[in-house]
Amino acid sequence: MSRRTLANRPAWQVAAELDEPTLSEQDGVRYLHFNSEWVQGAMRVKCPSELVLAYAQQMFSWMLFVRPSVHEPIGILGLGAGSLLRFVLRHTRSQAETVERNRQVVAVCRSYFRLPGSARSVVTLGDARDWVAQPGRVGRYRALMVDLYDAEGEGPACSGADFYRNCAQSLSDSGAMSVNLFGRHESFAQNLEDIQAAFGGPVFCLPEVDEGNTVVLALKSAVPQVDVRVWLDRARVLESRTGLPARRWVHSLLPQAVFPVLRP
Repeated sequence: MSRRTLANRPAWQVAAELDEPTLSEQDGVRYLHFNSEWVQGAMRVKCPSELVLAYAQQMFSWMLFVRPSVHEPIGILGLGAGSLLRFVLRHTRSQAETVERNRQVVAVCRSYFRLPGSARSVVTLGDARDWVAQPGRVGRYRALMVDLYDAEGEGPACSGADFYRNCAQSLSDSGAMSVNLFGRHESFAQNLEDIQAAFGGPVFCLPEVDEGNTVVLALKSAVPQVDVRVWLDRARVLESRTGLPARRWVHSLLPQAVFPVLRP
């Protein structure tokens, strides 16, 4: 979710209640809302797999550290406009398992946001907190992307020590989780503390984007100790293959000592 005010926003809408999905379109980009200023997701109509919102790009920063696998699925908590799911199916060979509690969001995605009908995709209706706590999820996922918001405000709909502990347990030993938070919201510090307590590897923040989103990335294992040039080479390959601004991420994370640089 992202806060964005759209000028001259068209009035065509699917519903008018606060918790029901509404649509708008501007400059070739279709937006999903809950009848508020909050953007729940976006899709460029002529290029559906492109990640329009900067924070959505950052949600894939785990790809710097964890390579997608055909054997371990990628979990997506919160469907939104389907941006993360479309990108996974376009740029990886992994299975994608998505949980979304709002039936109408799923329906709108199918009708207006080209929700993929892929054999590699399963979308489950349910509460993400219960979904991630199921015993069958333990150790199952290569990566989790958590983007859980409702119409009310900037704090995530699911959080807390137990929730993040279950997220960590659902990952394989070398897995990673990205979470969309709001750095200026009062819940940010507590969320960050709970994530750090749940994960054994490093936890760090991507730069805040203009809309106020701060993506937190948590790893289950330590970052390999290699020269930073190796990370830049990996980022260059990732950037050329997916269009993600991966080299920018490496430079922004260096001050956080995310990359253990070998010295001669």
